[in-house]
Amino acid sequence: MKLAQVREIPTVAPPWPGIGKKIEKKVRKALYEFEMIGDDVKNICVALSGGKDSLTLLFLLKALSGRGFPDFNLSAVHVNGEFSCGAGVNLNYLKAICADLNVPLVIKESGQRLETLECYNCSRERRRLLFEAAKDLGADIVAFGHHRDDSIQTLLMNLLHKAEFAGNLPKIRMVKYGVTIIRPLILVSEEEVITFAKHYNFMRVLCQCPVGQNSLRKKTELLIKEIEETFPDARHNMAMAALEYGSQKALIP
Repeated sequence: MKLAQVREIPTVAPPWPGIGKKIEKKVRKALYEFEMIGDDVKNICVALSGGKDSLTLLFLLKALSGRGFPDFNLSAVHVNGEFSCGAGVNLNYLKAICADLNVPLVIKESGQRLETLECYNCSRERRRLLFEAAKDLGADIVAFGHHRDDSIQTLLMNLLHKAEFAGNLPKIRMVKYGVTIIRPLILVSEEEVITFAKHYNFMRVLCQCPVGQNSLRKKTELLIKEIEETFPDARHNMAMAALEYGSQKALIP
Protein backbone atom coordinates (compact mmCIF):
# COMPACT_ATOMS: atom_id res chain seq x y z
CA MET A 1 0.00 0.00 0.00
CA LYS A 2 1.38 3.40 -0.97
CA LEU A 3 2.23 5.86 1.81
CA ALA A 4 0.24 8.59 0.07
CA GLN A 5 -2.86 6.44 0.28
CA VAL A 6 -2.36 5.73 3.98
CA ARG A 7 -2.09 9.44 4.76
CA GLU A 8 -5.54 9.97 3.24
CA ILE A 9 -7.17 7.60 5.71
CA PRO A 10 -9.55 9.61 7.94
CA THR A 11 -9.27 9.28 11.70
CA VAL A 12 -12.87 9.35 12.85
CA ALA A 13 -13.56 8.87 16.56
CA PRO A 14 -15.06 10.75 19.51
CA PRO A 15 -14.96 13.39 20.78
CA TRP A 16 -17.00 14.43 17.75
CA PRO A 17 -17.68 17.87 16.32
CA GLY A 18 -21.23 19.20 16.77
CA ILE A 19 -22.64 17.25 13.82
CA GLY A 20 -21.03 14.07 15.15
CA LYS A 21 -22.70 14.51 18.53
CA LYS A 22 -26.03 15.05 16.80
CA ILE A 23 -25.67 11.90 14.70
CA GLU A 24 -24.52 9.81 17.68
CA LYS A 25 -27.56 10.95 19.68
CA LYS A 26 -29.89 9.87 16.86
CA VAL A 27 -28.10 6.57 16.36
CA ARG A 28 -28.28 5.81 20.09
CA LYS A 29 -32.00 6.63 20.05
CA ALA A 30 -32.61 4.31 17.08
CA LEU A 31 -30.60 1.47 18.62
CA TYR A 32 -32.53 1.72 21.90
CA GLU A 33 -35.99 2.52 20.53
CA PHE A 34 -36.01 -0.29 17.97
CA GLU A 35 -34.04 -2.73 20.15
CA MET A 36 -31.44 -3.31 17.46
CA ILE A 37 -28.66 -4.55 19.75
CA GLY A 38 -29.57 -6.85 22.62
CA ASP A 39 -27.35 -7.83 25.53
CA ASP A 40 -26.57 -11.15 23.82
CA VAL A 41 -25.23 -9.60 20.61
CA LYS A 42 -21.59 -10.54 20.04
CA ASN A 43 -20.97 -9.92 16.33
CA ILE A 44 -22.26 -7.26 13.93
CA CYS A 45 -21.34 -7.04 10.27
CA VAL A 46 -21.52 -3.75 8.34
CA ALA A 47 -22.51 -3.75 4.66
CA LEU A 48 -19.65 -1.51 3.54
CA SER A 49 -19.89 0.06 0.08
CA GLY A 50 -17.28 2.65 1.03
CA GLY A 51 -19.60 5.59 0.49
CA LYS A 52 -20.50 8.27 3.01
CA ASP A 53 -23.43 6.35 4.53
CA SER A 54 -21.75 3.01 5.18
CA LEU A 55 -18.52 4.60 6.42
CA THR A 56 -20.45 6.85 8.81
CA LEU A 57 -22.22 3.75 10.09
CA LEU A 58 -18.92 1.89 10.51
CA PHE A 59 -17.31 4.74 12.46
CA LEU A 60 -20.35 5.20 14.71
CA LEU A 61 -20.81 1.53 15.54
CA LYS A 62 -17.10 1.16 16.28
CA ALA A 63 -17.29 4.13 18.65
CA LEU A 64 -20.46 2.88 20.39
CA SER A 65 -19.27 -0.66 21.06
CA GLY A 66 -19.02 -1.02 24.83
CA ARG A 67 -20.32 2.51 25.43
CA GLY A 68 -23.88 1.94 26.62
CA PHE A 69 -24.14 -1.18 24.45
CA PRO A 70 -22.53 -4.63 24.55
CA ASP A 71 -18.85 -4.76 23.63
CA PHE A 72 -19.58 -6.42 20.28
CA ASN A 73 -17.17 -7.51 17.56
CA LEU A 74 -17.46 -5.54 14.33
CA SER A 75 -16.70 -6.83 10.83
CA ALA A 76 -17.41 -5.54 7.33
CA VAL A 77 -18.27 -6.93 3.91
CA HIS A 78 -17.70 -5.06 0.66
CA VAL A 79 -19.26 -6.20 -2.63
CA ASN A 80 -16.86 -5.26 -5.40
CA GLY A 81 -17.58 -5.13 -9.11
CA GLU A 82 -17.70 -2.88 -12.15
CA PHE A 83 -21.34 -1.98 -11.52
CA SER A 84 -21.59 -2.39 -7.75
CA CYS A 85 -22.66 0.50 -5.50
CA GLY A 86 -19.06 0.87 -4.37
CA ALA A 87 -17.45 0.59 -7.79
CA GLY A 88 -15.67 3.93 -7.42
CA VAL A 89 -13.95 3.15 -4.12
CA ASN A 90 -10.22 2.47 -3.85
CA LEU A 91 -9.98 -0.95 -2.23
CA ASN A 92 -6.66 -0.09 -0.57
CA TYR A 93 -8.35 2.95 0.96
CA LEU A 94 -11.15 0.77 2.33
CA LYS A 95 -8.73 -1.89 3.59
CA ALA A 96 -6.64 0.75 5.37
CA ILE A 97 -9.68 2.21 7.15
CA CYS A 98 -10.76 -1.22 8.39
CA ALA A 99 -7.21 -2.08 9.44
CA ASP A 100 -7.00 1.20 11.37
CA LEU A 101 -10.25 0.34 13.16
CA ASN A 102 -9.21 -3.30 13.66
CA VAL A 103 -12.31 -4.42 11.74
CA PRO A 104 -12.01 -7.59 9.61
CA LEU A 105 -12.97 -6.87 5.99
CA VAL A 106 -14.22 -9.42 3.46
CA ILE A 107 -14.45 -8.48 -0.21
CA LYS A 108 -16.91 -10.36 -2.42
CA GLU A 109 -17.15 -10.06 -6.20
CA SER A 110 -20.36 -9.19 -8.03
CA GLY A 111 -21.09 -11.01 -11.27
CA GLN A 112 -23.21 -8.25 -12.82
CA ARG A 113 -22.63 -7.51 -16.50
CA LEU A 114 -23.79 -4.53 -18.54
CA GLU A 115 -25.90 -6.58 -20.95
CA THR A 116 -27.99 -8.04 -18.09
CA LEU A 117 -27.76 -5.17 -15.61
CA GLU A 118 -31.00 -4.51 -13.71
CA CYS A 119 -31.56 -3.02 -10.25
CA TYR A 120 -33.70 -5.78 -8.76
CA ASN A 121 -31.40 -8.68 -9.67
CA CYS A 122 -28.31 -6.67 -8.73
CA SER A 123 -29.78 -5.92 -5.31
CA ARG A 124 -30.70 -9.55 -4.69
CA GLU A 125 -27.21 -10.74 -5.64
CA ARG A 126 -25.57 -8.11 -3.45
CA ARG A 127 -27.67 -9.06 -0.44
CA ARG A 128 -27.01 -12.76 -0.92
CA LEU A 129 -23.27 -12.15 -1.04
CA LEU A 130 -23.44 -9.89 2.01
CA PHE A 131 -25.52 -12.27 4.11
CA GLU A 132 -23.45 -15.34 3.23
CA ALA A 133 -20.21 -13.53 4.06
CA ALA A 134 -21.65 -12.17 7.33
CA LYS A 135 -22.61 -15.66 8.49
CA ASP A 136 -19.15 -16.95 7.57
CA LEU A 137 -17.79 -14.18 9.83
CA GLY A 138 -20.02 -15.40 12.67
CA ALA A 139 -22.42 -12.44 12.51
CA ASP A 140 -26.17 -12.91 12.31
CA ILE A 141 -26.80 -9.14 12.43
CA VAL A 142 -26.03 -7.08 9.32
CA ALA A 143 -26.07 -3.29 9.63
CA PHE A 144 -27.08 -1.27 6.57
CA GLY A 145 -26.32 2.44 6.13
CA HIS A 146 -29.83 3.41 5.03
CA HIS A 147 -30.71 6.82 6.47
CA ARG A 148 -33.96 8.74 6.95
CA ASP A 149 -34.13 9.96 3.35
CA ASP A 150 -33.64 6.45 1.98
CA SER A 151 -36.67 5.38 3.99
CA ILE A 152 -38.74 8.29 2.67
CA GLN A 153 -37.85 7.42 -0.90
CA THR A 154 -38.73 3.77 -0.27
CA LEU A 155 -42.06 4.82 1.25
CA LEU A 156 -43.08 6.82 -1.84
CA MET A 157 -41.80 4.20 -4.26
CA ASN A 158 -43.79 1.47 -2.52
CA LEU A 159 -46.90 3.66 -2.32
CA LEU A 160 -46.89 4.90 -5.91
CA HIS A 161 -45.49 1.81 -7.60
CA LYS A 162 -47.02 -1.04 -5.55
CA ALA A 163 -49.87 0.55 -3.56
CA GLU A 164 -48.08 -0.38 -0.33
CA PHE A 165 -47.45 2.06 2.52
CA ALA A 166 -44.08 0.95 3.89
CA GLY A 167 -40.70 2.59 4.41
CA ASN A 168 -37.48 0.86 5.42
CA LEU A 169 -37.82 -1.20 8.57
CA PRO A 170 -35.40 -0.23 11.34
CA LYS A 171 -34.98 -3.91 12.15
CA ILE A 172 -36.15 -7.00 10.29
CA ARG A 173 -35.41 -10.71 10.47
CA MET A 174 -34.52 -12.16 7.06
CA VAL A 175 -35.75 -15.70 7.69
CA LYS A 176 -34.59 -17.04 4.32
CA TYR A 177 -30.98 -16.03 5.01
CA GLY A 178 -30.93 -16.48 8.79
CA VAL A 179 -29.78 -12.92 9.53
CA THR A 180 -31.30 -9.78 10.99
CA ILE A 181 -30.96 -6.42 9.23
CA ILE A 182 -30.62 -3.29 11.35
CA ARG A 183 -30.55 0.33 10.15
CA PRO A 184 -28.97 2.47 12.89
CA LEU A 185 -29.01 5.63 10.70
CA ILE A 186 -32.78 5.47 10.18
CA LEU A 187 -33.34 8.74 12.12
CA VAL A 188 -30.37 10.55 10.55
CA SER A 189 -30.89 12.78 7.49
CA GLU A 190 -28.69 12.50 4.41
CA GLU A 191 -27.71 16.14 4.86
CA GLU A 192 -26.33 15.33 8.32
CA VAL A 193 -24.34 12.40 6.93
CA ILE A 194 -22.90 14.60 4.16
CA THR A 195 -21.84 17.26 6.68
CA PHE A 196 -20.18 14.62 8.87
CA ALA A 197 -18.39 13.01 5.91
CA LYS A 198 -17.11 16.34 4.62
CA HIS A 199 -15.79 17.28 8.07
CA TYR A 200 -13.69 14.11 8.21
CA ASN A 201 -12.86 14.12 4.49
CA PHE A 202 -14.38 10.79 3.48
CA MET A 203 -17.12 12.19 1.25
CA ARG A 204 -16.98 10.24 -2.01
CA VAL A 205 -19.37 9.77 -4.95
CA LEU A 206 -18.98 6.11 -5.84
CA CYS A 207 -21.93 4.90 -7.91
CA GLN A 208 -20.88 4.39 -11.52
CA CYS A 209 -23.81 2.21 -12.50
CA PRO A 210 -25.36 3.40 -15.80
CA VAL A 211 -28.77 2.14 -14.65
CA GLY A 212 -28.52 3.83 -11.26
CA GLN A 213 -27.87 7.28 -12.74
CA ASN A 214 -31.49 7.42 -13.90
CA SER A 215 -33.07 5.12 -11.34
CA LEU A 216 -36.58 5.29 -9.93
CA ARG A 217 -35.03 6.18 -6.56
CA LYS A 218 -33.34 9.28 -7.98
CA LYS A 219 -36.55 10.33 -9.70
CA THR A 220 -38.41 9.85 -6.41
CA GLU A 221 -35.94 12.15 -4.62
CA LEU A 222 -36.65 14.85 -7.22
CA LEU A 223 -40.37 14.38 -6.58
CA ILE A 224 -39.86 14.80 -2.83
CA LYS A 225 -38.03 18.08 -3.42
CA GLU A 226 -40.96 19.31 -5.55
CA ILE A 227 -43.43 18.34 -2.81
CA GLU A 228 -41.36 20.26 -0.24
CA GLU A 229 -41.90 23.47 -2.21
CA THR A 230 -45.58 23.29 -1.26
CA PHE A 231 -45.28 21.36 2.00
CA PRO A 232 -42.01 22.39 3.76
CA ASP A 233 -42.41 19.74 6.50
CA ALA A 234 -43.17 16.93 4.05
CA ARG A 235 -39.83 15.14 4.43
CA HIS A 236 -40.02 15.07 8.23
CA ASN A 237 -43.68 14.07 8.23
CA MET A 238 -43.17 11.25 5.71
CA ALA A 239 -40.27 9.89 7.75
CA MET A 240 -42.38 9.84 10.91
CA ALA A 241 -45.35 8.31 9.08
CA ALA A 242 -43.13 5.56 7.65
CA LEU A 243 -42.00 4.57 11.14
CA GLU A 244 -45.41 4.94 12.76
CA TYR A 245 -47.72 3.39 10.19
CA GLY A 246 -45.74 1.61 7.53
CA SER A 247 -42.97 -0.20 9.35
CA GLN A 248 -44.87 -3.47 9.96
CA LYS A 249 -45.93 -4.05 6.35
CA ALA A 250 -42.87 -6.09 5.39
CA LEU A 251 -43.34 -8.40 8.38
CA ILE A 252 -46.67 -9.73 7.11
CA PRO A 253 -46.20 -13.08 5.28
